[in-house]
Amino acid sequence: MTSPTSEDTSAKSSEATADSAASGGFLPDTVNELKLVVWPSRQQLFSESIAVILMVSLSAATIAAVSRFFGWASSQVFR
Repeated sequence: MTSPTSEDTSAKSSEATADSAASGGFLPDTVNELKLVVWPSRQQLFSESIAVILMVSLSAATIAAVSRFFGWASSQVFR
């Protein structure tokens, strides 16, 4: 695996600086990118949030159950 040379990194950074300066800077670029985002509807946001909360709760319950089972099993084996 090779690492980039100083010539490679300086060429990329000068190109990035030139592009950023030509378009107006960080804040206008950020605003332009946020305009391109497809924001979810309220219904979609609510339903997907509920799905995430349910999946996290189910995963936590599963991990807790497995942990308790192995704790119980190890207490039976190592009395």
